[in-house]
Amino acid sequence: MPGPDAKTLAAGLALATLLLAHGAEAAVTAQQAEALGATLTAVGAEKAGSADGRIPAYTGGLPTAPASAGHPDAGLADPFADEKPLRVLTASDLGGAESELTAGTLELLRTHPAFCVDVYPTHRTMADPEWFLANTLRNATDARLVEDNLTLENALPGIPFPIPRDGREVMWNHRLHYMGRAMEFKYDSWLVTSSGDRNLTTTAQSAWDFPAFDPKWTRPLRPDDALFRWKLDYSGPQRRAGEAFILIDSVDPLKDPRKTWLYVPGQRRAKRVEVPDDAPHSSSSGAYINDDAFVYTGVLERYDIKLLGKREMIVPYNTYRLTYHANIDDVLQKREINPELLRWELHRVWVVEATLKPGQHHVYGRRVFYVDEDSWAALASDEYDLDGKLLRVVYALPTYDYKAGVPFTVMHVAYNLDTGAYFLAFFPGSHSGVRYVESLPDRLWSPDAMAGSGLR
Repeated sequence: MPGPDAKTLAAGLALATLLLAHGAEAAVTAQQAEALGATLTAVGAEKAGSADGRIPAYTGGLPTAPASAGHPDAGLADPFADEKPLRVLTASDLGGAESELTAGTLELLRTHPAFCVDVYPTHRTMADPEWFLANTLRNATDARLVEDNLTLENALPGIPFPIPRDGREVMWNHRLHYMGRAMEFKYDSWLVTSSGDRNLTTTAQSAWDFPAFDPKWTRPLRPDDALFRWKLDYSGPQRRAGEAFILIDSVDPLKDPRKTWLYVPGQRRAKRVEVPDDAPHSSSSGAYINDDAFVYTGVLERYDIKLLGKREMIVPYNTYRLTYHANIDDVLQKREINPELLRWELHRVWVVEATLKPGQHHVYGRRVFYVDEDSWAALASDEYDLDGKLLRVVYALPTYDYKAGVPFTVMHVAYNLDTGAYFLAFFPGSHSGVRYVESLPDRLWSPDAMAGSGLR
């Protein structure tokens, strides 16, 4: 990865350097927290635009739906459909943007002849509800990491560390970034092999539930509180039709590990299954591993974590045209997502490096994460094998749901540089879009309720 230069680090490193001098366990002071809502947004992003004006000032996100928003149950219309790329980056013409591209993006440009990066005007669309922002303000001075900086303590549902001092705090912010109270949608996941063959690996109706994102929640989160519940009813491919799956993640995956069950119709029972962080993801045919999902969903105790600072980077953003494109044949090209459908923008991101500790086991020896300052969602990662070779690249494909007021950071794509395959996960475009709904009753989140449960 090219080293950050003075230009790309100038906006963020001054604040980060000051705060890194403090111990990781202690919360920021009340005086430091006064920056929230002043020079910083309520979740800790810089309000000001970039010095050159390419990143605009933050003005509250995307407050209203465009006139072309369409039916409430349809996919989201692109609010920026009339915009054209400001520039197109190719391997032969990077236009001086090398320092603004991740190592993975540079490698894809170098090795994939049809891959290019269409850079559009930057729009800071992300926003969170007021109760979430109020909790974030309290967390700034109250939340802390304890037990060798692995365990979160005294944090309300919100961003726990809006003024982060180290990389673990940034990754906790990613884990707890707002994704709505509950949503339902039907999606497809696709594997494209090195030869260009397309394989539908999953069609499923899914329910996503975030119990901790209940606006009525008033107490600090406990390690065993359910953070995320995920229920799938498979309808494709044919060999998986009738299967069901439930996953429950707690707030602290180290103290209360993930619980998963699979219902197989032929066996007529739900069985507990394991989903190890570093095992190949079952639906991707090995194109990526389990904790690559959503760029990162694993447990970081295996790694030494270093905050490299904040940089201005070109990343996928406001990907409405791709996310809600109905024809998958237009989306999947032989070696990459159709570049004409993928929007890239310049945004400020926190850069976090994770290095495998001696004696620990994982397929990745080093990882670099790029975390959005406005939403705290991880937008990209570079994954290196134990020999230091760049092995995989993962991108989130974020949009802001202007109907529901929720960042949608679920859809993602992973490129396996070793095999040449790539995997597109949670593509809703072929179906009816995403609905933010009331949570399913608790009784439907047990393995006993999986057989034939269906979703509303």
